[in-house]
Amino acid sequence: MQSAVFHGREDIRVESIPEPTVGSDDVLIDVVACGICGSDLHEYVAGPIFIPGEEPHPITGEMAPVPMGHEFGGEVIAVGDDVEDVAVGDVVAVNPIIYCGECRYCEAGTYHLCESVGFVGLAGGGGGFSEQVAVPAEQAIPLPDGVPAEYSALVEPFAVGLHAVRNAEFEPGDSVAVYGTGPIGLTVVQAAAAGGAGTIFAVEPQDSRREMAADLGADVTIDPTDEDAVETIVDQTDGGVEATFEVAGIGPTVRDAIASAKKEGSVTIVSIFEEHVEIDPNAIVLGERSVGGTLAYEGGPRSDVEFGAVLDMFADGTLDPEPLITSRIGLDAIVDDGFEALLDDDREEVKILVEH
Repeated sequence: MQSAVFHGREDIRVESIPEPTVGSDDVLIDVVACGICGSDLHEYVAGPIFIPGEEPHPITGEMAPVPMGHEFGGEVIAVGDDVEDVAVGDVVAVNPIIYCGECRYCEAGTYHLCESVGFVGLAGGGGGFSEQVAVPAEQAIPLPDGVPAEYSALVEPFAVGLHAVRNAEFEPGDSVAVYGTGPIGLTVVQAAAAGGAGTIFAVEPQDSRREMAADLGADVTIDPTDEDAVETIVDQTDGGVEATFEVAGIGPTVRDAIASAKKEGSVTIVSIFEEHVEIDPNAIVLGERSVGGTLAYEGGPRSDVEFGAVLDMFADGTLDPEPLITSRIGLDAIVDDGFEALLDDDREEVKILVEH
């Protein structure tokens, strides 16, 4: 079967790989759609990062080259002998978190913080940029009735945004600033709006993404190339917002996210960074601001926390993934019309789905 395989930096090849085998606890999924994630883009430009490049991953035993794609779902076409809760014909979203189940974090139920954490499509275990993928049945979460199959590829990024908002020191009515409105930033905007945020500021240099942020719940949009975002936010909120979210992954937005939080406010860093950044610790200490980070979302067996919550919110319309989808492409076009398109600001892409 065909798959997009990561061989190295700027070296992703669509090539033939063996069809997956289905273990007794596994399900085989005919992939409907897989989203190109910002993490995938980081791997393409600066990797390997999450992809094991020098030593095999401790759980999967795999290293590059590996099939890519961790935001995906599709139709179950076969199940292992011991599978009871998922059936052939079910349309599922895949929770891609790989965890050991034995470390202190797994024992506490925080599987996403596993000491050996990995993700299907990055650490091995197949990948959603393939025609078919076999995963443990506990990672295949059926979609509610009425949710389109291709939305299975949007559950993972929305779970990231929901996790960030839930982990922030954020209460209904609080003002919020989101720095960066790419795919994850837009999920943060939607999750904050769904959580009852007061005024939501969205800071983003790209016109189309600011417009989308406004459509999805941002009350004030700011072009940081045209005005001082910190000054504007501080002036309009009597000293800063209660909660800021950094979702751009560069030094200036980290520093601005800290500076635009009110004293005793919270700063949540959601980005994955390609390089180290500098901050002034006094900006945290003198304002008694809280700075934290969030990775992924709470998953684990049956993913009955944020992953499942997103599916419910898709079903009742609280969260709307459709506006984020700016292109749908075939697997053969994944490099030129996928990764390269996302790197080209002129093409104004947000979320590109690779569909089969």
